Amino acid sequence: MTRTDVLVVGSGIAGCAAALAAAREGAEVLVATKATEPADASTDHAQGGVAVTQSDPDAFARDIVDASGGTADPEAVDVLVSNAREAVDDVLLDTLGVAFDTADGDFALGREAGHSRRRILHVNASTGRHVLRPFLAHLRDRGGVTVREDTAALDLVTHEGRVHGALLESGGEVEPVFAGATVLATGGIGGCYGTSTNPADATGDGVAMAALAGADVTDMQYVQFHPTAYAGDDPFLVSEAVRGEGAVLRNGDGERFMPAVHDDAELAPRDVVARAVARERERTGEVRLDVSPLDFDREFPDLAAKCADRGVDPAAGVPVAPSEHFLCGGIAVDDRGRASLGRLFAVGECARTGVHGANRLASTSLLEGLVWGRRAGAAAVGNELQPVEVPELRDSDPSLPDDFASAKLRRLRQVMDEEVGLVRTPSGLRRAQAAIRRLKGEVDAYVRTRTSRRLYELRNATVTGLLVARAAAEHDAAGCHYLAPADGAGADERGAEENARAD
Repeated sequence: MTRTDVLVVGSGIAGCAAALAAAREGAEVLVATKATEPADASTDHAQGGVAVTQSDPDAFARDIVDASGGTADPEAVDVLVSNAREAVDDVLLDTLGVAFDTADGDFALGREAGHSRRRILHVNASTGRHVLRPFLAHLRDRGGVTVREDTAALDLVTHEGRVHGALLESGGEVEPVFAGATVLATGGIGGCYGTSTNPADATGDGVAMAALAGADVTDMQYVQFHPTAYAGDDPFLVSEAVRGEGAVLRNGDGERFMPAVHDDAELAPRDVVARAVARERERTGEVRLDVSPLDFDREFPDLAAKCADRGVDPAAGVPVAPSEHFLCGGIAVDDRGRASLGRLFAVGECARTGVHGANRLASTSLLEGLVWGRRAGAAAVGNELQPVEVPELRDSDPSLPDDFASAKLRRLRQVMDEEVGLVRTPSGLRRAQAAIRRLKGEVDAYVRTRTSRRLYELRNATVTGLLVARAAAEHDAAGCHYLAPADGAGADERGAEENARAD
């Protein structure tokens, strides 16, 4: 049995920020992460950068709200915008010394979709890697923080409406870890889909564990799809920054189509661009990102290298398709990351802060994780440890076949891709709920008598998938939760947007 002042589950930017803030307050912090290397965390995959306020906080706030279609929580947006500069200066610049790209002695600020001006700090097109790796190194070197890699949280330890830690699994052994406060920073839900920009093990663990423990979970219908992931074997994200620097989208007939869809063309909100790309792929066979207006190799060498690895000639355009990217909903939290259960906090993608509403503005995810991570980590300190009775996890039945979990997960991903993806229908959502309920029932029966990380990940994925499908069926269309027009026809994007808002 292990005790710690603050338990942080997850090692992306949000979890690292929470651990740092708690340690600065004098707490002993344990970070438990499934990752065995930084690339296993979603933050490491982040390309675009970190949006910051320079002299334009009001414009930044307007862009966030506009991208959300007016659904973002104004108070949450104010928290993000008013704390952005301090958080970036304190952690990324002063503490970690991240070498953001510069030009003529100043930061080379980029622009991405939905932003009215340049305000994105970035390092090439791989900002997340240049933030997360020094962050983890800093935590390991400072006192007060212990990082346990290859360690999964299976369940939260709860008693009388409070969370007192979690059951952690590592190397097949399960141990209760009691904590004064527990911070969930488990990332997204991309592992529930067949095609995602997330790591494969992003199976919605934090959302599922919190929901099963009785915490409030909301806005799960808002799953954002990125418009430009490489449409081939071994897919990768093609950063929005490429379009921000002038790249354009062309369909299979070579036509640029976005100016007819939205006044901002390729820099329209993500949900609009993603649906337009999907529609043109279906109509003309493919969509390519034309990078000829910019010096792609010089401006985006990391992406150019990925293209070269896959035999893609950027001069011919990079084939792209929408891919699951980000959960805008999640565990409901306040401005300090507090969940509805006592002593439980959530930060990063698994948390629903209200900042994103129905659609996230580009390059705000790292910033949100940083801002809420710092605030939650500081707020989590000061609770007295209280060990409580821990439910016994049974492991009495024979092990399941090696391919059991992977086969069930493939089935879940198929259902999510087909029925709970970029474009949804009421009938498809009903089919999805029925299929996922059957899967969940089967998985629950096995979890009752077997304990393994893969089985619990599968349980979490089915719980998360069902939460998304249910929420989508229960809520009107908005932002990235899009219901197909009643006639099923490929209507003009603006007309389709109006239909969706009216439903």
